[in-house]
Amino acid sequence: MLIAHRIALDPNNVQATYFARAAGTARFAYNWALAEWQRQYEAWKADHALPKPSQMALRRKLNAIKREQFPWMLEVTKNAPQMAIIQLGQAFQNFFAGRARYPKFRRKGMHDRFSLTNDQFRLDGSRIRIPGLGWVRMRETLRFAGKIMSATISRVADRWFVSITVETPDSSHLPEAENQGVVGVDLGVSALATLSTGESIPGPKAHTALLSRLRKLSRSLSRKVKGSANRRKAKARLAELHARIAAIRLDALHQLTTDLTRRFHTIGIEDLNVRGMVTNRHLARSIADMSFFELRRQLEYKADMRGGKVVVAERFYASSKICSTCCHKLDSLLLSVRAWTCPACGTSHDRDVNAAVNLLHNAVSSTVSACGEEGAGLRRKTKTKPASAKQEVSGDQIRSTASKIAQV
Repeated sequence: MLIAHRIALDPNNVQATYFARAAGTARFAYNWALAEWQRQYEAWKADHALPKPSQMALRRKLNAIKREQFPWMLEVTKNAPQMAIIQLGQAFQNFFAGRARYPKFRRKGMHDRFSLTNDQFRLDGSRIRIPGLGWVRMRETLRFAGKIMSATISRVADRWFVSITVETPDSSHLPEAENQGVVGVDLGVSALATLSTGESIPGPKAHTALLSRLRKLSRSLSRKVKGSANRRKAKARLAELHARIAAIRLDALHQLTTDLTRRFHTIGIEDLNVRGMVTNRHLARSIADMSFFELRRQLEYKADMRGGKVVVAERFYASSKICSTCCHKLDSLLLSVRAWTCPACGTSHDRDVNAAVNLLHNAVSSTVSACGEEGAGLRRKTKTKPASAKQEVSGDQIRSTASKIAQV
């Protein structure tokens, strides 16, 4: 399993200047290779006798011409331009496989990074040795044990970080989940997450809290003359604020996902259409401030590390409209309605808690099948596959099964 540890660096002025040059070299090589790739591809479409572009051919071409045309590339590590072209090749692989969009040109200030292979750097406690530069202090030691694969040095605002990728023999470096049963998690805007246990976790809403200062710094930047020293200072202050907002949001997400995966073995969540949700101009900022996709990503990989499971309900599962007591489904439920009473059984529901309980029921029905198919249950294995039965699960059956799992 590949896992990365991102560590803050503490470089001096000479080392920070070297990092900036190496990042600029990597960005130039990436953009040069992308333009050359497009040119060669257009030529191949016109004449199929010509070879198709590839990252290997582009690397050889750059090595052949850089001493004459780009001698300044020799001032930094050779990995900076070479790894950038390899990353471009991987970006095209992802594009052709349908996993990503078409690669775009990198921009200064947004893509300031360069990568190193494992034979080009060395770790010694809380410092890293960079070729042609020497030892650079790190704020902490590497957290994971295993084979070191690569390192990527990047800049966020005015700070430099190194992300070290390690190949670990397994994913058991985290203790297993306490297995307090199954939990449903309903994501929202007013509260980041509402659990089926009744707990409500408020979101940090860092962007909303710092919005006035963000607007002030944005106005200040727009009034500065382009190319002036004051504009560079204003841009740096704005970048620091954006980095602070992102750090506050990320810290809250890590605390929430770590707590959930530590406590519960199975977690039920919903498959939100975030791209469609942000089209609502009244809620777009609040939805983006919660970072739903990042929360789901962290839940999935942390649950996998702890031996747990994340069950994602289908996109159109009506978790808010279904009564968690009698399974009656409402025809419509406005977003402004935060509490409602079931017309069938008369139970009063909090909208978010009811949705979380329904997500719990969905997770239970997905892990413990009513028909007894192979694979039903948590990590269940059977030698003989039992015969299938009609897949009908009543509300009482779901609740009784959930209570049984909660007692495990």
